[in-house]
Amino acid sequence: MGSSFGRLFRITTFGESHGGAVGVVVDGCPPRLPLSMEEIQRDLDRRRPGQSRLTTPRQEEDRAEILSGIFEGRTLGSPIAILVRNRDARPQAYEAMKDLYRPSHADYTTEAKYGIRNWQGGGRASARETVGRVAGGAVARRLLAEVCGASVLAWVSQVHEVEAKVDASRVTLEEVESNPVRCPDPDAAARMIDRIEAARREGDSLGGVVECVARGVPAGLGEPVFDKLEADLAHGLLSLPAAKGFEIGSGFAGTRLRGSEHNDPFVPGPDGRPSTSSNRSGGVQGGISNGEEIRIRVAFKPTATIGRAQRTVTRSGQPVTLEARGRHDPCVLPRAVPIVEAMVCLVLADHWLRQRATDALPR
Repeated sequence: MGSSFGRLFRITTFGESHGGAVGVVVDGCPPRLPLSMEEIQRDLDRRRPGQSRLTTPRQEEDRAEILSGIFEGRTLGSPIAILVRNRDARPQAYEAMKDLYRPSHADYTTEAKYGIRNWQGGGRASARETVGRVAGGAVARRLLAEVCGASVLAWVSQVHEVEAKVDASRVTLEEVESNPVRCPDPDAAARMIDRIEAARREGDSLGGVVECVARGVPAGLGEPVFDKLEADLAHGLLSLPAAKGFEIGSGFAGTRLRGSEHNDPFVPGPDGRPSTSSNRSGGVQGGISNGEEIRIRVAFKPTATIGRAQRTVTRSGQPVTLEARGRHDPCVLPRAVPIVEAMVCLVLADHWLRQRATDALPR
């Protein structure tokens, strides 16, 4: 099972949705990096369930326990193990669904592949697994801030048919965190909240788009041919539960432009290095960062578990009607924001270390 991600900065996540705990082992983090429990907990708090009326009512504090790799506030260079215990697991809530396949879940495909599955909340396919990604991403975030001053910020830019209108270069964390849907456009946020609450009342769910910008990323990150920076970003982000689409820069909209309209002209930069007067490339050209802001978007489908009756079949192939029970988000977007940030941080930290190895050679 593919539970590890990254080359030099590498994470391995573990645990199931309704098991004893979830967590991560971070390998490859350089020694002597200042890192506090508060930094890790801050990102976990943004991801945890039960944080607003727009999320699942499951109550998990998600308190991180650092088991190894950090001493007196600094990393040791050894593996960093972080554990988060499941305190509000209710596996019995899934007893009635153990012998049938939930529509658009991983129930059938997991069983088809492995011949066995954990039917208690989806096991490894549950978004509960992303606790480890966010904890590992917090370490990567701290590394990026220390070595190159880069920062990563994401927000909800669309829920269903409601789209936010913001200047991506100016969005701040305070604006993102100013409302429970994590949309920096107040008018759009209010309409998004109304749509999500209406879907919950109707026993339904909604999807949407998370936008993310990485600022201060140095030029030169990315490993063509097969490990282009945008390819690894797509790999990490499309591995997230419910992720169905990835765009960078102009994305699919760029197909409607001519080359003369789409190209990013080079101009003298403030530090003497080339800059670009536009950023339709999304900060990556030829698979390598060019020093501009990296701008990406990730599309998430509506939550698969809904309260409305759906047709499905049992393991023996008998048709049945499912009215799912349990505690689920009517929209994954608000809690997906810190998870998207985590995966972007992990990719950038990994490629920074790989570029550092390249820079060790004389030019």
